[in-house]
Amino acid sequence: MINTSTGQIPTPGSPLKILVAIQYYLPHRTGVPIHVQRVVEELVRRGHEVTILTARHTIDLPRDETINGVRLVRLWAPLRVSRGMIMPAYPYAAWGLMRRHDVVWLQTPMLETSLLAFLAQLAGKPVIATHHADLVLPPGLFNRFVSWFTFQNYRYMMRTVDRIIAYSQDYADHSYYLKPYADKVAPINPPVVMPEPNPARVAELRDRWQRNGGPLIGYAGRFVREKRPDLLIRALEVINQAYPHARVVFAGEYDIRYEDTWERHQRLVQRYDEQLIFLGKLTSMQAMANFYAACDVLVLPSDTECFALVQVEAMLCGTPVVMTDTPGGRVPVTKTGMGRLARRGDWESIGRAVVDVLQHPDQYSRPREHIERIFNLQETVDQYEDHFCRVVRESNR
Repeated sequence: MINTSTGQIPTPGSPLKILVAIQYYLPHRTGVPIHVQRVVEELVRRGHEVTILTARHTIDLPRDETINGVRLVRLWAPLRVSRGMIMPAYPYAAWGLMRRHDVVWLQTPMLETSLLAFLAQLAGKPVIATHHADLVLPPGLFNRFVSWFTFQNYRYMMRTVDRIIAYSQDYADHSYYLKPYADKVAPINPPVVMPEPNPARVAELRDRWQRNGGPLIGYAGRFVREKRPDLLIRALEVINQAYPHARVVFAGEYDIRYEDTWERHQRLVQRYDEQLIFLGKLTSMQAMANFYAACDVLVLPSDTECFALVQVEAMLCGTPVVMTDTPGGRVPVTKTGMGRLARRGDWESIGRAVVDVLQHPDQYSRPREHIERIFNLQETVDQYEDHFCRVVRESNR
């Protein structure tokens, strides 16, 4: 395969045409779109050409536009299956775009995985997939079917994919998606970009949120079953013994339409109503930086995590982390030492870890430079760029 832009087989640093397949992209700001955005915009800055094939998840979005040098092709998606979106024009659009690109970058899990793998094989295009997390859905017969169907699609893709990127070796070693295909897996740290907090705004937020000078405990993420926000609220029973004026500040969507976690935990929410603040989704990275810096500790009580990028973001803003001891999720704390691990599913362990971090802040403090040496955007994109070039060269042998 010869690069259509240069007429040469790509080498590191040569321009490539990269097609990215993803269910949601800008302005939808959750972990996977943010991950992809940071990588592709840096690749474009380095001279590569990137096209995103994604769902038109709201009707007001244009079908075709360019954002920060990245072309977006959005397809009509009239049906939803759990978190996935059904796009009738997907096979035709994907086939046409593949033939004009050098390499395909998939984001898994997604419903179209096997279709994209099949079309890429027909087109003779190499494929790299980044696995963002094993699919975890609430209980129920339909969700079990969706999980089974998505995994079967994934298994078909793995027979032909050239590389699969994991967030960490720790997650790859424990993932039921990744473990059977260890020979194709390459770990790359997720891309992290975080502005400096605004000290004046941080002081304003602390003054607004604090109750009688008590500590602020942050939570960044959706209020969903797998994230276990209920465990953090229950942990207040332990935290209150040392810090009766503590407050928990939630940044993220809480009334999620595809599951009933918010409704099921209303009695618990009402019980601790005076100690809970719900901000909803914060739409800018500067707002997130100020939120992290205003908190004394960030807590992620999840049952499962691939990595939880918000940990590193909080650390870059000077805020230590309490994370449950989950494969992949524990990596930022263990690599940096900027926080504590708690037992998964154990609200008392989470509460004790929070109290320890609050009582010994110097023990869990690390300078921003220390975190940036471990989690570095340029290094992450260097590795992605190297893999893209390698699979294109290998496909010509």
